[in-house]
Amino acid sequence: MFYKLLFFLINLFPNLKRLAWKYWYNFISKRFNNDKFRFMNYGYYEKDFSPTLAITDEDERYPIQLYHFLAEKVSFKNLDVLEVGSGRGGGASYLAKTFNPKSICGIDISSNAIDLCNSLYDQNNLSFKVGDSENLPFLNNSIDVIFNIESSHCYPSFENFIDEIIRVLKPGGYFVYCDLLISKNYNEHIKCFNKKYLKLISNTDITQNVINASELMTESRRNLINNYSSGFLKNVLLSFASVKGSKIFKSFQEGHYKYISVVCQKKS
Repeated sequence: MFYKLLFFLINLFPNLKRLAWKYWYNFISKRFNNDKFRFMNYGYYEKDFSPTLAITDEDERYPIQLYHFLAEKVSFKNLDVLEVGSGRGGGASYLAKTFNPKSICGIDISSNAIDLCNSLYDQNNLSFKVGDSENLPFLNNSIDVIFNIESSHCYPSFENFIDEIIRVLKPGGYFVYCDLLISKNYNEHIKCFNKKYLKLISNTDITQNVINASELMTESRRNLINNYSSGFLKNVLLSFASVKGSKIFKSFQEGHYKYISVVCQKKS
């Protein structure tokens, strides 16, 4: 009942949605204020898909694989890249050291998350700053590639976000995206990627790959959460992490949620 009331209020008042998620991610950054985990996505697993990783990255292989799977769809070399919703910064850091961009900037609405990122990473082509998905702090036609990983479900207006993507991308630039959505909203959601100045290049349902990764990460994420939380908060965090048997995990299994990856290009 608590969840139903919370989601009803959040969806009824868009600004409340922004504030609720901002508070939540500030809380997560404070509670887990170290480098024990650098990724919060649900991960990606595919048979025979196993990019070579540094030993220090192996503990978070499946969340990294989600980034790698998406990054292989476009070129990053010597380009300016933006990640909207960079969270704890692990994804932006991995892209910066693996795919040779000229620069990557990660923005997030959570000031605590940005403070954490600035304390964890020191890479010449990587930076972080506070920013809002519907008011991106960048000039028109200034970014070559924009990444958005498992973040857009937190935004008050997805259409406003897409308008900002179109404004900031250079002509011919790419938007690389993945997230979960309610299955019945799929067709309306996809329409947002086919606008006057945006062309849909690919659209892939990767729900089963995400389910498989969540299963593989369940033990490690459950252990991490057990070390920090108990009671009601523990159950919220277990669902938030999509551990096997949680409400979110079951929603993927039962088809209520779908997880998609999309690549778009701004028309020249």
